[in-house]
Amino acid sequence: MCQVQESLPEIKLLTMNHDKDHIHLHLSIPPKMRVSDVVRTIKSISGKLLKKKFEYMRKAYWGIDGIWSDGYFVSTVGINEYAIKRYIEHQGQEDMGQAPLELGL
Repeated sequence: MCQVQESLPEIKLLTMNHDKDHIHLHLSIPPKMRVSDVVRTIKSISGKLLKKKFEYMRKAYWGIDGIWSDGYFVSTVGINEYAIKRYIEHQGQEDMGQAPLELGL
């Protein structure tokens, strides 16, 4: 994440963890920055670093720009930042499931 933070010095990495096929990042991004730009930069830099470090990835992804999927999920944490941080820290240790949708009608 060091090279990402060098490219995006205003971004603060608060929590990070992974599971078998995905990662979770808890970031602080200034309001003037677009989330899509931050995600694109993180994926681009980390993909290049992984290909550089692991030879087999360069071969497996030959002719393909990126190793990450196009999609991503983003949510603001103003409602309950503690719950999101705890989920990320314990990723892979417990299955918290999906929270039920509450419409507040």
